[in-house]
Amino acid sequence: MTEDVVRVVLVDDQELVRSGLRRILRRKDGFDIVGECGDGDEVESAVAAQHPDVVVMDLRMKRMDGIEATRRLRRHTDTPPVLVLTTFDDDELLSGALRAGAAGFLLKDSPAEDLIRAVRTVAAGDALLDPAVTGRVLAAYRSGAQDQVAEATPPDHLTPRELDVLRLVGQGLTNTEIAKALFISEVTVKSHIGRIFAKLDLRDRPAVIVYAFDHRIVNPGS
Repeated sequence: MTEDVVRVVLVDDQELVRSGLRRILRRKDGFDIVGECGDGDEVESAVAAQHPDVVVMDLRMKRMDGIEATRRLRRHTDTPPVLVLTTFDDDELLSGALRAGAAGFLLKDSPAEDLIRAVRTVAAGDALLDPAVTGRVLAAYRSGAQDQVAEATPPDHLTPRELDVLRLVGQGLTNTEIAKALFISEVTVKSHIGRIFAKLDLRDRPAVIVYAFDHRIVNPGS
């Protein structure tokens, strides 16, 4: 991000939807729409050309859906996080987006202020899972990834502080909120999270959240 301006690529096959998103994510509020895609197969080239801070991705499109577009994008290094924005309250669909590497999801009927917060949260490197459907989506995610869960590295060799950070990430706190809760700097929080990724062989923040639920480090509703 440059001077607190979040560079955004919008991906949706409906011009009317993209127009509505442009009206919400306005330049005067700190957003710069640097690219738009009408289908999922346009995403990789748009990201390569525009270097956005975040991609706001629809799920159901005609030529390539948002899950496959996210999967292809996340194969590259240094790609921006993906926020899935969809009208479909479909647990399997949303859990598929998480497995593909999305940093979070939000339903399209959410208030405009929730979208603004979600885009900023994901651009800052945090995860954002819509609380209205998170519990069910995580259950679907776990159901589709039972083998991986069974083989997941146990948390035994995390330090007590890393376990504290893991627990708070699992509760959905941002780095700023974790720093305040533990009375440490955000830089230290990021260092702990990096070590958690490495020690547990997890690729992103949503995977950490799922891991925390799977290993009963965080319980639903905590």
